[in-house]
Amino acid sequence: MKSKKTFINYFMVVAIMISLNGTLLYSQEGNSGELISRDKIDDKYKWNLKDIYQTEEEWRKDFNWIQKQAEDYDQFKGKLGESAEMLLKCLKFDDEVSIKLKRVALYSNLAKDLDLNVTKYQSMNDEVTNLYSKLGAATSFMRPEILSIPEETLNKFLTENKDLGLYRQAIDNIVRMKAHTLPKEQEELMSLVSPVLQVPYNTFSMFENADIEFPSVKDENGNDIQISHGRYYAALYSNNRAFRERVYRGFYIPFKKYKNTITSLFNGNIKTNIFNAKARKYNSAREAALDGNNIPITVYDNLVQIVNDNLAPMHRWAKIKKEYLKIDSLHTYDTYVTLFPSAKDDYDYEKGMELTLKALKPMGEQYIADLKTAYNNRWVDVYETKGKRSGAYSSGSTYGVHPYVLLNWNYQLNDVFTLAHEMGHNMHSYYTGNTQPYPYADYSIFLAEIASTANEALLLDYLIENATTKNEKLALIEKYLNNISTTFYRQTMFAEFEQYVNEVSEKGEALTAESLCAKYGEIYQKYWGPEMVVDEEETYSWARIPHFYYNFYVFQYSTGFAASEALTAKIKKEGQPAIDKYLNFLKAGQSKYPIDVLKDAGLDMTSPEPILAVVKKMNQLLDTMEELLKEK
Repeated sequence: MKSKKTFINYFMVVAIMISLNGTLLYSQEGNSGELISRDKIDDKYKWNLKDIYQTEEEWRKDFNWIQKQAEDYDQFKGKLGESAEMLLKCLKFDDEVSIKLKRVALYSNLAKDLDLNVTKYQSMNDEVTNLYSKLGAATSFMRPEILSIPEETLNKFLTENKDLGLYRQAIDNIVRMKAHTLPKEQEELMSLVSPVLQVPYNTFSMFENADIEFPSVKDENGNDIQISHGRYYAALYSNNRAFRERVYRGFYIPFKKYKNTITSLFNGNIKTNIFNAKARKYNSAREAALDGNNIPITVYDNLVQIVNDNLAPMHRWAKIKKEYLKIDSLHTYDTYVTLFPSAKDDYDYEKGMELTLKALKPMGEQYIADLKTAYNNRWVDVYETKGKRSGAYSSGSTYGVHPYVLLNWNYQLNDVFTLAHEMGHNMHSYYTGNTQPYPYADYSIFLAEIASTANEALLLDYLIENATTKNEKLALIEKYLNNISTTFYRQTMFAEFEQYVNEVSEKGEALTAESLCAKYGEIYQKYWGPEMVVDEEETYSWARIPHFYYNFYVFQYSTGFAASEALTAKIKKEGQPAIDKYLNFLKAGQSKYPIDVLKDAGLDMTSPEPILAVVKKMNQLLDTMEELLKEK
């Protein structure tokens, strides 16, 4: 009965690129400036996919087994209401199939992402996508049949059969969405069409990660380097402004060149979401997306409105940046470079592991021991190599298998924070998978970004506490401000843009490349204020951000950031009682609705307080920074 989600929900892609330092290093690259091939990397820095399957023959055996089981669902059709025993038998059968399905999906997806030019793994991944569709069609009768059981009878089943009682929360969630569940024939049709609906995202992902060709530019030393995703972000931290601008403008060339193709994919994705929402009788795609996790739409509205009412700290931060950098005009490529360069400009992976282990000690001995297990047993794929998927993610919960983390290490402090972030996801998935039975051994996207940003907050606290100079403290305060501006304000900006484009499309109005650029530029200007010069390149950011294909995902970065700030504050203030509540939060999975899981941890995300607390925190940090700058 586990829903057959798309792979997006299993892989938490991180768009947070924050650093204290702008040094661009090429230690993992060849002499020509090209990315190093994977076979030149030591195995200890690479995933051990044998923890999933020892051989690809084992993968194929499970794949074939799942295909055969798809036909055996027929034995349950029309019988779920006959008895508690029959309903339980069907649910257990579905769990067994789903566990293996997620396992084969994990293997093929991870193998594919290590080198997107290897067609074998693309093919395997496509096979899994089709298998999801086949299983979706085979199980499409389950929800309608469960909903056809009279509630009195269903409650009797759950009460009298102890084993079936395990599924009470899951069944309650099905009943809750009764109005949006279709008759079984239509549910089967929706499952059959699902691979087609994934085409916009899959095509965009392949274009952005494998097919796109970036130009070459001169680096700080006059050497030719080809721009890549990793080098783009690294360059934005460079102290050489001309180099930053060259890479920034060069990076957007292919997005501008293929604007019509990307606009078509972008529109296709929006129309996919609208189709799903209308088919399931929702008023909007946004309502449909939030209802999946039972999130009140007021949580989204409150976030956007409260942030819009409190943009002054962002405008203040832009003014400080411009003045301290001593530049006539502030551009996007100036917003990442540090105002306070640190002497520590080379963070290898070993140093990153050491810092995270020290910083996360407040989580307790077991948490640290489990982190060490992940580090020492190749759960993390570290370096950027030819064809490897860009960015960073944790693979999420796959029952019976530990989670994996993908990185593209670039030797900056930002990479240490990305490591802490992804290991937050990793431990969340690990604890959930080890604590909850399969029906609840996952967590909602709404909760996903809390554990990750909590780790970042603790790392930042550790570094600030151990700062030895005024400049170092200023640099760390700057880091905190950048965290807030990129994770809280920027993701809310994305959420506002996403809401706008969906509403326009739902009205039947056209979204052209020109109109998308105009609106994105308008919102970007509003968030950064009058000090910012919005270059044409920046207006094309909508064309390169994969999160816009994730169906109202991004607002949860902002709510997650607010929640993590509140939870880490409780840990620092209350000690062990707050730690215990936090660890219980990591273990809760889907045993309750996400809003209720957070209430158990001591937070009410339906109120404005967590959002306003972040605004207050940013103002306090700006006050402290300005006071330190006044000191001689």
